[in-house]
Amino acid sequence: MLRLFLFLFLLLLSWPPVSGDAGATRLDVGGPPSKIAVIGAGIGGTATAHFLRQHFGPEVQVDVFEKGEVGGRLATVTVNHHDYESGGSIIHSLNLHMQDFVKQLGLKYRRSVAGKTAVFNGEEVILEETDWYLLDLFRLWWRYGISFIRLQMWVEEIMEKFMRIYKYQAHGYAFSSVEELLGSLGGSGFINMTRRPLSDSLLELGVSQHFIDEVIAPIMRVNYGQNVSIPAFVGAVSLAGAQTNLWAVEGGNKLVCSGLLKLANANLLQAQVTTVSPVYSGEIVQYQLSFNTATGSGSELYDIVVLATPLQTSVASGVKFQGFSSPFDTLPGEYHRTVATVVHGYLNTSFFGFPDPRLFPFASVLTTDTPDLFFNSAASVCPVNISAGFRRKQPQEAGIYKVFSPQPLDKAQLKTLFRSYYSVQVTEWQAYPQYASGQGLPPVELHSNLYYLNGIEWAGSAMEMSSVAAKNIALLAYHRWNRQTDMVDQKDLMHRIKTEL
Repeated sequence: MLRLFLFLFLLLLSWPPVSGDAGATRLDVGGPPSKIAVIGAGIGGTATAHFLRQHFGPEVQVDVFEKGEVGGRLATVTVNHHDYESGGSIIHSLNLHMQDFVKQLGLKYRRSVAGKTAVFNGEEVILEETDWYLLDLFRLWWRYGISFIRLQMWVEEIMEKFMRIYKYQAHGYAFSSVEELLGSLGGSGFINMTRRPLSDSLLELGVSQHFIDEVIAPIMRVNYGQNVSIPAFVGAVSLAGAQTNLWAVEGGNKLVCSGLLKLANANLLQAQVTTVSPVYSGEIVQYQLSFNTATGSGSELYDIVVLATPLQTSVASGVKFQGFSSPFDTLPGEYHRTVATVVHGYLNTSFFGFPDPRLFPFASVLTTDTPDLFFNSAASVCPVNISAGFRRKQPQEAGIYKVFSPQPLDKAQLKTLFRSYYSVQVTEWQAYPQYASGQGLPPVELHSNLYYLNGIEWAGSAMEMSSVAAKNIALLAYHRWNRQTDMVDQKDLMHRIKTEL
């Protein structure tokens, strides 16, 4: 029994202090921070506020600045008194942070409504889902050989390695760069995947060009509006998002963001941050944030600042950096423009080769990378609140459709896709980076106690990627503040964790 108590005592001494009483570990270096600012209230910013509160405790003041709507790229539009997702719509079943948010906030999973998918090449439907899973598998094998099996094994291997991040973060480990984070999960293989095209990786894997053109390309077009030249890592993220085990939040995914702000007891400031300037007191640096509100302007001093908004010029976040030796207002790269058009009307099924709409069996249509095609996908969508008696509209009825396209649809294009329509709502997004091989990954640490969250998007853009980055920055900020260097950028973490246990 004495040995057992001694073991438990030693275990408690060695356990990493990742949350709770931050002041107790900061006594030798001046105590916990007084005020922390987060710029941006999308999923990344609100998750960061939540995790900062977890790790720094209840005393620190957490201010979240947002110039627009809480939720950022998680947003809805209203049609006929019902709301529909216009931004980020799907979440993977293995997204553990998002699952945990929903559980903590008491939110519910949205009831799924079945619907079949097809691929259209501009002239005809070349691939279609049926009601029979085994028949679908047989058709894939008959048309593409074992390419789909090789692809599935590749995606599963990547996801299995990526899942390690949850163990690392549960034990309190953080990373000072996106490269360090990816390297800890998949070694140089993951880092190289951010630098080479998806098509090259798949061809090397033994996936046929036929399969890439007819299956992979349509998935890239609907998820990222881009082609198979995007880097392999973000391609794998996209392919994971094309699986069947997906979900969404009842009432809208943006409810997670507003819920996290409340859970964090954060102060929401409806303001546009204009400048971030360092203020030095000996070796200590703080940050002066200047901002504009609807009623005037102001400024505040913060110990730690997290930028959870893109800094690329194409997005125009409006934040300027003054007084730094090297500016980072404009990081390299651009964000990709994609247009979400929500239409209430009658789909023109004849365009897809089905003159009788009653015979059109598909809820969504993806498209191949064909020059004459002006849209990436068209899908019948369900509202964010789905009642028990809800049913998807049949093609011969007026329904709600969401069309993704690189440019706003003109009247001729709308008439091509729809026999007639009652309303059209257009949302233009700078939704995700314009991916290119060898473009590099932005920094996480811009300056002492000044962090940048959105750099993770250049590895892969998704709600869970932002949530992982939020947890990493909260841990990194905590360890940097408390000078716990042994919790940052450690090697062979799987072995270390097993040793700790």
